[in-house]
Amino acid sequence: MGTIIVGAAVALLAAWAARSIYRDKKAGRCSGCSGCNGSCSSCGGRQEAD
Repeated sequence: MGTIIVGAAVALLAAWAARSIYRDKKAGRCSGCSGCNGSCSSCGGRQEAD
């Protein structure tokens, strides 16, 4: 029973993270830039390779 609960929690966290990444990319924010904190204007708009 505990395995199912922990598995469900991990699945929810993974889905939330994927949704967050998808929404950031759709909005044009570069969550992959090192040191730009999600704002591409400070890193020149370049994104690191995924």
